[in-house]
Amino acid sequence: MAETPSKRLMPSDIRARKGKAPIVSLSLYTAPLARLAAPYCDFLLVGDSVGMVLYGMDSTLGVTLQMMIDHAKAVRRGAPESCVIVDLPFGTYEESPEQAFRSAARVMAETGAHGVKIEGGSPMAATVSFLAQRGIPVMGHIGLLPQSVNVAGGFRAHGRDTSEASRIHDDARAIAEAGAFSMVIEGVVEELAVRITREVPVPTIGIGASPACDGQILVADDAIGLFSDFKPRFVKRFAELAPGADAAFAAYRQEVQARSFPAMEHCFGVKK
Repeated sequence: MAETPSKRLMPSDIRARKGKAPIVSLSLYTAPLARLAAPYCDFLLVGDSVGMVLYGMDSTLGVTLQMMIDHAKAVRRGAPESCVIVDLPFGTYEESPEQAFRSAARVMAETGAHGVKIEGGSPMAATVSFLAQRGIPVMGHIGLLPQSVNVAGGFRAHGRDTSEASRIHDDARAIAEAGAFSMVIEGVVEELAVRITREVPVPTIGIGASPACDGQILVADDAIGLFSDFKPRFVKRFAELAPGADAAFAAYRQEVQARSFPAMEHCFGVKK
C-alpha cells in the first residue's frame, strides 16, 4: 500500500513541499470519485476539463463558472478533508484582476475550496499578484494552455524551439514571482520541464512534462480508464474500467430481456 497523506495540506503546505516528497494529485469532478481518490492525493483539482470529460465538449471553452462551482461542491462533499483547488474557466478572469477576484471570491465562498488555478504566463502575473495579495491562493498553469488552444495551433507539445522554450521559462518565473503557490506545467518537452522545476522556487505539477517535476497530476477518468475516447501520450492507464462497465451493461440488458432480473430477492413485499 502506498503512503497516504496524514493530514490535509493547505496551499502553503504544498508550497513548502518544493523539492521534497513528490506531490500527488488528480483532476476530478464528482463526489464518488473524490471519495475514492482523496486518501491517495495531496490535493484534488476540479478542472475545467470537465467540459470534455463529462459533457462531451470539443474543448474547455464552453465551461461556465456555475458549472465549476457545482462540481467543486460535489468534490468537496465527497472529500471534505481534502485540499481542493478549482479552475477558473475561460472568460472569467482574463479581462482584469478585478474580474478574476470576483470570480475567485465567488468560487471560494460558495464551495469552500482552498484556492483557484488560472492559465497563462507573464500576461497573467499582475492578476496572480492581485489575487494573492487579497488572500486567494493561486496555482499557475503554463505550457500547453487548453483555454488558448485556438491561438496555439491545437493540442501539441510546447517548447520544442528556442524562442517558445524561452517564453515558457519566462512565464514560469513571472508566475512564481507574482505569488503563485505552485504551477502546473502541461505538455512541454521534458528538458524544459526539468529546467523550470530546478529554477523556480515553487512546486511544479507535471502533466505531460517530466518525472523531475515536484508533483504529478492526471485526469482521474483517464487514469482509471473510464474516459476512453482517446488516450494522450502522457496518460498511463492504472486500470481499464471501461471494458468492465461495457460487460456489466451488456449483462444487465441480457438479464432484463430474459426476465431473470429483477429476481424475487430484489422485490419488496416478498417473503424470504
